[in-house]
Amino acid sequence: MFVDLLRKVDPVILEIGCNDGSHTVGFLQAFPRSRLFCFEPDRRAINRFAQKINDPRAVLHPYAIGSVDGVTRFFQSGGNPLPHPDPKFPADWDLSGSIYPPLNHLLKVPGVTFSNQEEVPIRRLDSVVLDLGIERVDLIWADVQGAEADLISGARQTLKKTRFLYTEYSDEELYAGQINLSQLRALLPEFKLVKKFPNDVLFENKKFFN
Repeated sequence: MFVDLLRKVDPVILEIGCNDGSHTVGFLQAFPRSRLFCFEPDRRAINRFAQKINDPRAVLHPYAIGSVDGVTRFFQSGGNPLPHPDPKFPADWDLSGSIYPPLNHLLKVPGVTFSNQEEVPIRRLDSVVLDLGIERVDLIWADVQGAEADLISGARQTLKKTRFLYTEYSDEELYAGQINLSQLRALLPEFKLVKKFPNDVLFENKKFFN
């Protein structure tokens, strides 16, 4: 999908919530001259990313992305939602951690626990993009587990030069304070909804496609 969408071999991709780099691998294979800026706050996933990804095109930044620069509380996920062990996933589930406390997630996926909390560094995407000198963004790929509003709030300048935004969403408030799709769209007046998936949505910047 993203190859046909971006139509270039050298896209700049911001992968927010990259976990262990499983999607990073796909991006690197699809785009020979891509530049990937990957973000992940969970130290367990960070360690697995380091074991999986050894490519100068992809750089991992070990912190959360949100609406502030500083330190935030991170609700680390654990347990396991799978009925049977799967070697593709960690035994201690690290794919659902969030800077927001779990709410309906506890009922919908009871196998996933949130018994551990820790402080992690957090940065606004606008601050990061300015520091790194990123002049254009072809795709923001985001899986921030309920913190979509925080991501957008801290990325106003970045979004102006971003062609596509692909993000996970939920209308069930899986995390306390999580916005729904309607609220998400209201926060992105400069973007057009291109395609809605069961748990993800693709937006394009109207400025680039008028």
